Amino acid sequence: MEKKCLKAELEGNAYPGRGIVLGKSEDGTKAVIAYFIMGRSENSRNRVFVEDGEGIRTQAYDPSKLVDPSLIIYAPVRVLGNKTIVTNGDQTDTIYEGMDKQLTFEQTLRSREFEPDAPNYTPRISGILHIENGRYNYALSILKSNQGDPDSCHRFTFAYENPKAGEGHFIHTYVGDGSPLPSFEGEPTWVSISGDIDSFTDLVWNSLNPDNKVSLFVRFIDIATGRYESRIVNKNQ
Repeated sequence: MEKKCLKAELEGNAYPGRGIVLGKSEDGTKAVIAYFIMGRSENSRNRVFVEDGEGIRTQAYDPSKLVDPSLIIYAPVRVLGNKTIVTNGDQTDTIYEGMDKQLTFEQTLRSREFEPDAPNYTPRISGILHIENGRYNYALSILKSNQGDPDSCHRFTFAYENPKAGEGHFIHTYVGDGSPLPSFEGEPTWVSISGDIDSFTDLVWNSLNPDNKVSLFVRFIDIATGRYESRIVNKNQ
């Protein structure tokens, strides 16, 4: 697999939908998270990220324009001890509750499948970061329909131990724009990660399609101490 430039991957896709990047900072000291959402409809675009304890949640920017909250209002990021969970839906809570009962990341998602938004059947993408005693690993999951067939769910989990500095993996919901929207295919994309939290945040945000991007969350977690810094960027201010 060839390592890709994250900037080029984002700029080359007008509508990747929702995306997760997990990896390690260029200096090797930080675990890196980026989660972004995009939208084509007024309802999808009417959102912002807000802090919620150690995590975040989505919120309607203009509550009077909120039509259907079921698939757009959720907690994308939650923290459970030394684990950080990031997803594109309410499966964040499923993972949190399951892992709190000693289930594995993969086991918690057995009760979930892709979103019920026919005809797209948007994949559920999820990530988990685990930092303990100076060690760091992460995993990514995607639950997707079988080529648009809602009677068949395909489940894939990708685990990465002791990632290298300046490298990460990028998974997103859609290959690109379309009708219906085509689901992500293959393994998470191996990408380079560069800069500090501010330059990395700027790179991701400025590389997303300006018409479709909605919100971005970035967190750098110190692998030695567990302390973190976060950034939130909302198109709606």
